[in-house]
Amino acid sequence: MVLAGDIGGTKTILALFSQEGGPHRPLIVGRYASNTCGSLTEIVTDFVTQHQAAPLAATFGVAGPVQDRKVRITNLPWELDADVLSESLNDVPVYLLNDLEAIAYAIPMLEVADLVMLKSGERVATGPIAIVAPGTGLGEAYLFWDGKHYQPIPSEGGHTDFAPATALELELLAYLHPRLGHVSYERVCSGLGIPNLFSFLRDTGSFLVPEWLEEALVSREDATPVIIRSALENSSEICVATLDLFIGILGSEAGNLVLQVLATGGVYLGGGIPPRIVPQLQGRTFLEAFTRKGRLTDLLSRVSVDVITNPSAALFGAANHCLTMVEESSFQVDHGGNQN
Repeated sequence: MVLAGDIGGTKTILALFSQEGGPHRPLIVGRYASNTCGSLTEIVTDFVTQHQAAPLAATFGVAGPVQDRKVRITNLPWELDADVLSESLNDVPVYLLNDLEAIAYAIPMLEVADLVMLKSGERVATGPIAIVAPGTGLGEAYLFWDGKHYQPIPSEGGHTDFAPATALELELLAYLHPRLGHVSYERVCSGLGIPNLFSFLRDTGSFLVPEWLEEALVSREDATPVIIRSALENSSEICVATLDLFIGILGSEAGNLVLQVLATGGVYLGGGIPPRIVPQLQGRTFLEAFTRKGRLTDLLSRVSVDVITNPSAALFGAANHCLTMVEESSFQVDHGGNQN
């Protein structure tokens, strides 16, 4: 068996998988509150001891950029080192993946029940695949076909310059630029960005903010859940308009990524926000923004778009990566005589 994990600032999920069951069928799952533990090593040790497990390898999807087999977790005072984690697991191979890279590894093995289709399309069997994942931040990645498998490529595309596509978005950029300096897509298309959209609509006098909403926003450290919930309940015009503005920007940026990597294999929306707003994404705003690309509008009209609704996608992707690494290692031993 192998060990896979989805490591975030709020929760850590570990699971054991077998080659027979595959990455979509965990044998045992453990959930931990990340902020109550001192390190991932502590959690991993507890998990394998509790279940008397001896995994052949481990892969962890982590919320942060991985460099030199190390990563500092976003929103958590942990610095992970693959070599240290390997020592805690009797020196088995340990791999660290950025969380969006882990989601990318899940794409080829997602099932119909894991997805909601926003737009059908002419999906090219081995065409590049784009992933846009607005959660707390904005993650982006893509997959390309190497002749045998899809290979994920992570990126920091969420930090590229925000390019307004409508008159309202031009006003938004003019509002944010003096305040932020650099206005990236993450500043307007993520959980961190939604309060910026709300402030813009409020401060420019486009909408009034009811007293009950002001009180709800003041009482919460994170305004985003309040704004989204109010929009979904249709209880506040400014929150509905904020979400609509967000959806238009998301559609435009998803279309941008299609053009950048020629994603004829389709687009997948991941992260924490899209599964919560599927009915709104199925409206005109997203699809019109997605396809509105001038002379290349026809190309976008043929690309499929799906929302990943399975919250365990990153965990399954980490498992898929780990099982693949073990399988390839076994093949090298069996047929090459040496394990590289």
